[in-house]
Amino acid sequence: MEQSLPRAANSILKAGHRTSRRAFTDKATAVGVTLGGIMVFVALLLIFFYLLYVVKPIFDGATVTPVTEVSYQQTRSPAMMVGSDEQNEILFRVASSGMVEFYRAIDGVHLGDFAPSLPEGVTVTSAAVASAAEQKYALGLSNGGVLLVRVEFGVTYPGNVRLITPRLKYPEGEKPLMVTEDGFAVTNLAFGYSSNKMTFAYRDSAGVWMVNRMNGEENMLTEEVEWSSNREVIPDTPKIVRQQLMTPDQRQLMLQSGNKIFVYDIRYLDELRLLQVIDVEEQNTKVTNVSLLAGASSILVSYDNGRVSQYFQVNSEKGRLYRQIRDFSAGGPVAGIAPEFFRKSFVTITPSGELSLHYATSERDLFDETFSTLKDTRALGFSPRANALVVDAGDKLHLLKVENEHPEVSWSALWQKVWYEGYPEPQYVWQSTSGSDDFEAKLSLMPLVFGTMKAAFYAMLFAVPLAIAGAVYTAYFMSPKVRGFVKPTVEIMEALPTVILGFLAGLWLAPLVEEHLPGMILLLILLPVTILGTGILWQLLPSPLKIRLPEEFKELFLVPIICVVGWAAFEFSPLLELWLFNGDTRMYITNELGITFDQRNALVVGVAMGFAVIPTIFSIAEDAVFSVPRHLSNGSLALGATPWQTLTRVVLLTASPGIFSAVMMGLGRAVGETMIVLMATGNTPIMEWSVFEGMRTLAANIAVEMPESAIGSTHYRVLFLAAFVLFVFTFFFNTLAEVVRQRLRERYSSL
Repeated sequence: MEQSLPRAANSILKAGHRTSRRAFTDKATAVGVTLGGIMVFVALLLIFFYLLYVVKPIFDGATVTPVTEVSYQQTRSPAMMVGSDEQNEILFRVASSGMVEFYRAIDGVHLGDFAPSLPEGVTVTSAAVASAAEQKYALGLSNGGVLLVRVEFGVTYPGNVRLITPRLKYPEGEKPLMVTEDGFAVTNLAFGYSSNKMTFAYRDSAGVWMVNRMNGEENMLTEEVEWSSNREVIPDTPKIVRQQLMTPDQRQLMLQSGNKIFVYDIRYLDELRLLQVIDVEEQNTKVTNVSLLAGASSILVSYDNGRVSQYFQVNSEKGRLYRQIRDFSAGGPVAGIAPEFFRKSFVTITPSGELSLHYATSERDLFDETFSTLKDTRALGFSPRANALVVDAGDKLHLLKVENEHPEVSWSALWQKVWYEGYPEPQYVWQSTSGSDDFEAKLSLMPLVFGTMKAAFYAMLFAVPLAIAGAVYTAYFMSPKVRGFVKPTVEIMEALPTVILGFLAGLWLAPLVEEHLPGMILLLILLPVTILGTGILWQLLPSPLKIRLPEEFKELFLVPIICVVGWAAFEFSPLLELWLFNGDTRMYITNELGITFDQRNALVVGVAMGFAVIPTIFSIAEDAVFSVPRHLSNGSLALGATPWQTLTRVVLLTASPGIFSAVMMGLGRAVGETMIVLMATGNTPIMEWSVFEGMRTLAANIAVEMPESAIGSTHYRVLFLAAFVLFVFTFFFNTLAEVVRQRLRERYSSL
């Protein structure tokens, strides 16, 4: 008795020890789980705010701030062009007489005047400026010649210090090119220049408009370019011309007369013709300026009421004709207008000094402010990098810093239809890169969002019925022995890398579907019919025969039947194709039905991505159905309900929160899938629901283009915006799934 007391005490102490240790373990686990949940939430918030941090700059407006002003030598000739070097260290002013003045921006030091080399007794009678990106101009001379001049800046590094030296270069030599036939003065000059072709439009001594086309051919012996000249009269020209422009590609000439713009096709001199007369008349207004936007595909027409209209060519019944597309407001009468070198931005200024910065395609008004020092502006122009603006006003050259990194992006450009140059109508377009220097990035996210939804829809259309039906059968009807084999087999499919699925889909499944498309469609019809028919035949079998067959493995009897049906469908496919589609299903779909057929299409994506999604949905749904308490189903069966009635009215209702969560988890997986969509589609950003056409998804687009995008560029930040949209989609679907799951649980918890 005395020995049993210490033993009992020890047992009590050990039990207390275990209890306290268990309590400590429970508490530590609770704290760990809580901290883990908090860290996950913090990580999500950090991702959210980091994406916003990267994306925010693309929606910021532009800023223009004065930097310096330089007084220049008083000259009688007005300025026809102003600008700067790439570093904005040297400013220049080109007078209509051809005189060029250079000034150092930092301290206003005059670096010299450069006068064109003219023959003795010859004067400048007209002048024309090339596109802004060329910093080139031409001088029409009194002897019928034209002198081409370009402003250049040489960069050297004496003593490891950068030295920029301004100079003039004569592309075709300092000797003027003789343009007119009679040697009379060149007036109203417009020109276009390339290394092997030059075109000059002018008015001769008789007031007749002429075009002189010079074609160059390199001499193989001297390596010099020899020019041949051809002149033609321009037909149907107006009497009074205020402004003349020629596109840099030397295909079109534009003459502005009053409120009309005469557009001529000058591609072939033997076929010169008036292409179109654009009526730009506005009630109670006058045209103040006509200029070409970067790329020379658009015409900007400004009015004395402060309105600026953009015109570009659109397909019509009479061919490609100019049409008014959009308008901008400059705040007052437009005294000057200047486009950027390469982007579709342009700046306007009023006589009172109100400076406005716009971007044509996105229709953004980026900046608007009045500068008292810029009153009565004579000329203005962008720097080569578009980060500065040079304005000639008040006998001074004003240098203004421009911060305008992402003008191409606006909410309307991202989510609404945009009318791009050369397109027949407003469209949703994603095209971020091109081989052309004049290319304008088209960054609409709508095709990517549409492609994401399309891929997810077809994947879920394929996966949900198979996964849920398989889960219900496995959990409720299948024998335990077979279930122990089937469930792990399906779940292990989730470990299969999606890159393998994408590889198989792109290189094996896509050609297979194209070659046996009738068999695929036939298989979709025969499989459910065969399964139902087999079930009916099983019920009709005599009881003695069914007793002899192993009950536990009855599901496996369906496997060889499905294999035979699949083989028969593909074997019968060529005969069906020959019988119904004249031996070529793809040609029949394309030509007879008018439906585009891509080898890597939504059907292939749906099948391949469906296989990737099925294990997720199957596993969660099967666990939900199998976890339904047995007393519910047993009670239903005891009350006389059939197994099917018990399944539909008790088991599925109780398991519905888990089944819905399974579907939403599968949808989230399908929305974020990358490699399968990347390899199994043509990655074409189109907006068509056709199952025979491809798509481009947000995730695949990020994977393809992120390595090629320049860090900090508009393209780079829009890709982060696409990632943000994908993040929001996933968050939305998961939140919706949790809300619905909780409501379903509350509704059917009483069962």
